[in-house]
Amino acid sequence: MAVVEGARRRVIDVGRRALGLDVPAADHTVAVLHSVDHDVPGLDRRETLQLMRIRLLGATGAVIMAISALGVGAQPVHQNPTSGLRVLGFFARAGTSTLAMCMIGTVLVVMAWLLLGRFAVGGRGGEPRHRLSRSQMDRTLLLWILPLSVAPPMFSNDVYSYLAQSEISARGMDPYTVSPVAGLGLDNVLTNNVPNIWRQTPAPYGPLFLWMGRGISHIVGDNIIAGVWLHRMLVLAAVALMVWALPRLSRRCGVAPVSALWLGAANPLVLLHLVGGVHNDAIMLGLMLAGIEFCLRAIDDIHPFDRKAWALLVFGTVLITLSSTIKITSIIALGFVGMALARRWGHGLRGILYSAAILGAVAVVVTVFISTASGLGFGWIDTLGTGTTVRSYLSLPTAIGIITGFGGVLLGLGDHTTALIDITRPIASLVTALIVLRMLIATWTGRLLAVGALGVALGAVVLLFPVVQPWYLLWAIVPLAAWANRPAFRVPAVVISVIVSLLVMPRGADFYVFQIVESAIATVIVGLTLIFLTRNVLPWRNEAGVSAPSQQPTPYGVSS
Repeated sequence: MAVVEGARRRVIDVGRRALGLDVPAADHTVAVLHSVDHDVPGLDRRETLQLMRIRLLGATGAVIMAISALGVGAQPVHQNPTSGLRVLGFFARAGTSTLAMCMIGTVLVVMAWLLLGRFAVGGRGGEPRHRLSRSQMDRTLLLWILPLSVAPPMFSNDVYSYLAQSEISARGMDPYTVSPVAGLGLDNVLTNNVPNIWRQTPAPYGPLFLWMGRGISHIVGDNIIAGVWLHRMLVLAAVALMVWALPRLSRRCGVAPVSALWLGAANPLVLLHLVGGVHNDAIMLGLMLAGIEFCLRAIDDIHPFDRKAWALLVFGTVLITLSSTIKITSIIALGFVGMALARRWGHGLRGILYSAAILGAVAVVVTVFISTASGLGFGWIDTLGTGTTVRSYLSLPTAIGIITGFGGVLLGLGDHTTALIDITRPIASLVTALIVLRMLIATWTGRLLAVGALGVALGAVVLLFPVVQPWYLLWAIVPLAAWANRPAFRVPAVVISVIVSLLVMPRGADFYVFQIVESAIATVIVGLTLIFLTRNVLPWRNEAGVSAPSQQPTPYGVSS
């Protein structure tokens, strides 16, 4: 009996430690990603001049990309406004030159972003000696976004799927059972612009997004250019919401707001794929972040918990739920808000059940309302896995399955890639569930702030997701930008953002290998030449130091 009792206790101890219930704060490895930023002086005259040059460098890159999009952007097959024009149509005919322009513009934007980081998060040595102001960051970000906001879609054709699926809904059909080919016909101008892989598949998006898309279809009909513009307006509004929410969330975590904006909103992945690629992930992220901010205002800032707190909590919960009716992934944020609320109320497990019941009730009501009021019903639940048919190299379980399957082929064991992926993906799902549960408990016990724990959980979801597109990385990077300010996170996040931004090719044409190689060589030459010419006028070298010696650093206030 003693042996059995000892084994039982060891299992319980291991289980509690695995869930994070008995882990000391110092031993919680995720916590090392966060510390409190110090308040440092603003830029001096020389640094302000450098900032203006950096801003111009990024804007130049964005303009070059916007021009190159006339040739290598994801322009529509029909209703292409540049087709047949002598000047504007030149870019589509000069494939190699236009591809080189796009690569050079992308490199300039990435270079400018990295240089801007000197004044936002510092170099490898830590915090910056001086930090740019919020207004300087906002003006820089706006200048970089504007050229891409008026350019044709880049790096993705998904916006044309949005238009086709919205038109199906506008015609009174169910986009969750009817594909573009079945609903609109193969000869329809909207169907012809949808990538071949998605022409026979139903919509994988939530009802709120298709409800908004239906409104756009009623306004523009089959006018593709106008439809793309209106969808981009939604994305730009969502990016503005991200810019509003990120600094407020970062202050709660003691992180400099401009640091969070630099990594989260000015990230090249945001510029290239959310703004340039017109992806609805921007709407999901904007609504989710704004909802978290309103919920945390109620939970952390209002004492006692009065009517205003209840109103903010409900409003924030509604926003998070609305974001999940764009893409279901963001519903996970409600769990972390609920744990933060349960910690505020106390009462152990009873507090968790109480907060879960309240937030769950609000979420159910909002979801049912959107699904029924839109007339789209709940068919979207059945199509959530539509995208998993794609094999993505950024997905860890998929990559393991593909590599292992390829190894089997080399060893003469046959191609078992599909079977291996069917094994690795469920295992990855179990690991993801365990990590999310551990982060929820860390929020409840107070070891991690809700924003940071959510970001870590979304990081696990992204890395272990069956399909990971480049812009999916922003699901984790954007919320973590408000909390994880240590090099252990920022360095990998920056490296991954840069590599993915540079490797993703435009979607406007099929390129030969020689075109890609020639464009890459031209890009390297231009990049190295630029660095050489600006070595004395731009802050390419790392400058150590955190603040002026005469000024004592003070931490940002932490309100949660």
